[in-house]
Amino acid sequence: MKKTLSIPLILAVLLSSTSFSAFAASDKKATPDATLSAEFIFKFLVGEIAGQRGDVSSASAILYDLAKSTGDARLAERATRAALYIKQGPMALQAATLWAELDPSAAEPKQIVTQLLLASGKLADLRPQLQKMLAEETNRAAGFMYIAGTLSRNQDKAQTLQFIQELAKPYPNLAEAHFAVAHAAWSAGNEQLALSELKAADKAKPGWEIGALLHGQILQSRPIEALHFYETYLVTYPASLEVKLAYAKLLVNEKQMDAARQQFEQLLEAKPESPDIHVAIGLLSVQAEDLSSAENHFKQALELNYKDIDQIRFYLAQISEQMQQVEESKKWYESINPDSRFYLEGQLKMAVGEAKMGLLEDARNRLHNIPNLSPEQQVLAIQTEASLLSQANRHEEAFNLLQNAVANYPNSPDIVYDYAMVSERVKRFDIMEHELRKLMLMKPDFAQAYNALGYTLAERNERLDEAQKLIEKALALTPDDHFILDSMGWVHYRMGRLDQALDFIRRAYDNQPDPEIAAHLGEVLWQQGKHEEAISTWDAALRDYPDNEVLVNTAKKFHP
Repeated sequence: MKKTLSIPLILAVLLSSTSFSAFAASDKKATPDATLSAEFIFKFLVGEIAGQRGDVSSASAILYDLAKSTGDARLAERATRAALYIKQGPMALQAATLWAELDPSAAEPKQIVTQLLLASGKLADLRPQLQKMLAEETNRAAGFMYIAGTLSRNQDKAQTLQFIQELAKPYPNLAEAHFAVAHAAWSAGNEQLALSELKAADKAKPGWEIGALLHGQILQSRPIEALHFYETYLVTYPASLEVKLAYAKLLVNEKQMDAARQQFEQLLEAKPESPDIHVAIGLLSVQAEDLSSAENHFKQALELNYKDIDQIRFYLAQISEQMQQVEESKKWYESINPDSRFYLEGQLKMAVGEAKMGLLEDARNRLHNIPNLSPEQQVLAIQTEASLLSQANRHEEAFNLLQNAVANYPNSPDIVYDYAMVSERVKRFDIMEHELRKLMLMKPDFAQAYNALGYTLAERNERLDEAQKLIEKALALTPDDHFILDSMGWVHYRMGRLDQALDFIRRAYDNQPDPEIAAHLGEVLWQQGKHEEAISTWDAALRDYPDNEVLVNTAKKFHP
């Protein structure tokens, strides 16, 4: 059976709950002759029945004919909406044009005509409509702003620019006309013309905030110029909050955090009830390690009904965690709603925290009981559990967990990699190499797979030429990774190339003073006879990482 529109829906489309008698009533949209003749009622009913049967095209055509014969704008409106419903552009354009003629004061039919002509690419046909709109002085400024926004969707940017320039030519002293041209010029890639037109707009309307915002946006690709523009503008117009906000955001992008925070604090003085500004200052305070201020601003954002309360709860949990407030952190994590995008990460962090407190089984139970996990989320939970087991030196249990996980998620590169790493810890080197080579085939750009196998071979002093090639491949994929730089240094060390080894490992340590890299650096220095520098390197690292097993064992080996 052919599916038809329901009666309630078609009445909403065609009649909008308007009775027959309403068409005969006095109305500014209806002519005095719009009475209920027998012919009118017959045609109206025919149109309604056509709509009920799903023939909205016929219904629209009948309503259009009725509107044309009676001069009733309400019928033209219904004909327009019916045509739009079935996406009949030409019919909708015809009906909307009639609607605009019958009700000259209505803005909506004019907008519909404009949008339909624009969608059809017929800018020439659009010109009379827009010129007529712009001829009315009271609508002119708003008209150019409407044109700037509406015509920006046209695909032919050069054509749009030329068209808007022609419309704007009669109005050289109107800021909005220059703005419309500037917007079109920027879209067309003519930045010089856009900035020139914005200067003309500023001359016609000094300090106009909308023009200044576009000016700054155009300069975004040259941040120094954009910052200078904002600074200069705000000296003259310090009360312009929107420009100040744009300036503050650009300062954040340019990592000028102190200056950005100052601007946001000035914004907060003007808009103390803005939760968004409190959040921005809170994040900048975290960046500046001012945790007390960050906590205060995040709590203010909660009180002011910030749109994403779970995001703020997550931030507050992290702050409490950094401040060693374990119970407070747990309270905030547990307050996050289960359907929030922050829920899973909160549960994972609570599990890590419980494991640090010696409550490993509680942490594992938490991970096992997280509801409604997707396969990707399940992988994260398994990785977290395996990591906690390894940190507790329960490597066999981690191995068994990941062995099962690989069987269930054989196409997950992260699970395969973790399984390979834990295989090395339980001295199942055959499984490690098998999984890493499988991973190289599965994901050829996974640099850590090449690095892990290369480093393991170097550490065991086996197949050193092959190890070097593997690490070179990893380094080609991620040239600045400190772990891979350390691996390259270590394979050179195993091959007796102490100078090359020192160069790579020192670069790695400069990038990231990791304790195991410090252990390697000290060993190479010691073998070069630089014993004092080696001891100094180990001692400095031990102050920060006194429990790192590799570092402690290396230092004791050479300097008991």
